[in-house]
Amino acid sequence: MVRVGLTTERLVRAGAELADEVGFDEVTVSALARRFDVKVASLYSHVRNSQDLRTRIALLALEELADRASEALAGRAGKDALSALANVYRDYAHEHPGRYAAAQLRLDPETAAASAGVRHARMTRAILRGYDLAEPDRTHAVRLLGSVFHGYVSLELGGGFSHSAPDTDETWTRVLDALDALLRTWPAA
Repeated sequence: MVRVGLTTERLVRAGAELADEVGFDEVTVSALARRFDVKVASLYSHVRNSQDLRTRIALLALEELADRASEALAGRAGKDALSALANVYRDYAHEHPGRYAAAQLRLDPETAAASAGVRHARMTRAILRGYDLAEPDRTHAVRLLGSVFHGYVSLELGGGFSHSAPDTDETWTRVLDALDALLRTWPAA
């Protein structure tokens, strides 16, 4: 019998909260069952297994990030848009480290194609139109931005920059300035 009040959405949101508290790698159906004080078997009518739960958390995180990015980018272009997008990722990672980690989960091609990840790519490409990059350079730039945003945030969350001055906010601003300058003067092939 399904416990009253348990829904797939409620379980996924609780799983996302758990990921933020203990880390995405620690999220399992068993851990979620303990959180709700129910037997593991009672959750299987809502999620197939821990991988299904983790995939659903990843999809939620991608959706939340895309919604934030869309709102932040409205009416912005150029460096202002680039900074807004970068700050959405950084802020989200700091506020929701487990969900941010979930957003990095490798999805199967069909699930990825139906996810909000597609919106992320579109928004990034829209920003890059302001830098007048043609293909394949636009794709190279999308990969560069993703690498820099994720790399910086991952190192920052892991304490990699906490041992020295200047402040990480100052470095982040300089990184975004450098990315803007690079995108405006993208090297010819």
